[in-house]
Amino acid sequence: MRVLIYGGSFNPPHLGHIRSVRTAIAALEPDLTLLIPAAIPPHKQLAAETPAQDDRFHMTGLAAGQIPGCETSDIELGRQGPSYTSDTLRQMHERYPAAELVFLMGTDMLLTIESWHEPQTIMALSSLAVFARETGREGEIEAQAAHLREAYGATVFVLEGEPVTVSSTQIRALLPKRQGREYLPDSVYGYIIRRRLYGARPDLDWLRERAYAYLKPTRVEHVRGAEAMARALARRWGADESDAAEAAILHDCTKKYDRDGQLRICEKYGIIPDKWELENDRLLHARTGAAFAADEFGAPEHIASAIRWHTTGRPGMTLLEKIVFLADAIEESRRPYPALETIRRTAFEDLDAALELCLRRTLVFLQEQGEPIHPNTARTREYYLKKLEEKGASPVEWAAQDQ
Repeated sequence: MRVLIYGGSFNPPHLGHIRSVRTAIAALEPDLTLLIPAAIPPHKQLAAETPAQDDRFHMTGLAAGQIPGCETSDIELGRQGPSYTSDTLRQMHERYPAAELVFLMGTDMLLTIESWHEPQTIMALSSLAVFARETGREGEIEAQAAHLREAYGATVFVLEGEPVTVSSTQIRALLPKRQGREYLPDSVYGYIIRRRLYGARPDLDWLRERAYAYLKPTRVEHVRGAEAMARALARRWGADESDAAEAAILHDCTKKYDRDGQLRICEKYGIIPDKWELENDRLLHARTGAAFAADEFGAPEHIASAIRWHTTGRPGMTLLEKIVFLADAIEESRRPYPALETIRRTAFEDLDAALELCLRRTLVFLQEQGEPIHPNTARTREYYLKKLEEKGASPVEWAAQDQ
């Protein structure tokens, strides 16, 4: 029996790790392959933004799931102190006494192995398999392999394959910039986004693909329009454009659910609807959408809050909340309604004036339809009317033909 062992911080595990393991499996044909995340790597400090051990173990398991015959072991996570490879190999030898152990490593690890803790033990208990992390070092690898064979009687397999060209460090730097998705298995990337590990923010193409799946097909055009308008307003008023886009992409993520579906989501997330929300199904999706976006897509508080308040508004809205509220109301695919063009124009001139006008128009519409008015809508309109008065501005009026 041959057992291939691949240890590391896996912080996070990426496609380079998977490619290396697949290369080793193709060359060595092991009966079992184990990925082993280290608790405390002896040769480097874990990055400050490193997630909890459970998260790294779970991500490593997701990566292992991409490789037939590959499993994940928590053998090092359960030990105290540095995760010495020699200790791991002793435990593995006890667990698989008749097996040939093969330890998979990168170029730098092979070149420095003599400085490791108990290198003789490592080479006595296991063979070494090395893959190149970059081109042009083949000579160094072969020379070191020959030295280890001569000095320690080591068995060294030099694997041929395309070098790994990305590191976990580089990926961690990309994730907060909404980049780096192409270097990660989709399951690992999705987990990182849901948990917002490493300060990650989702790639917007990835987010659209998944968020649109929760929409009725007829709603996609509106969500696209809301995103475009939110971006334009964010540029005008100095908000984070990508955050505005993210909030707009997710703002109607539970809109398709009927009353019973909305109430099931409320129950799942502990939401207690008020009487106005129970009387008007169009209001409840803002609350359920905020909770769902936070759970399914890891939406942080400021984005979830923009989703939460995009129907009724609230006094003292943040800049992002104002942008998403207005983007939803005035995006280009909206059916014409009284004051629409005036609100659109005003939104790029005075956000507070646009909010007051939009809310005033909503109140008129609800009264005309005989529908209940949520107190938040009335309070928010009064709040922004007062703000206009305080800065000496008059409420914006609209012409009867303005639609």
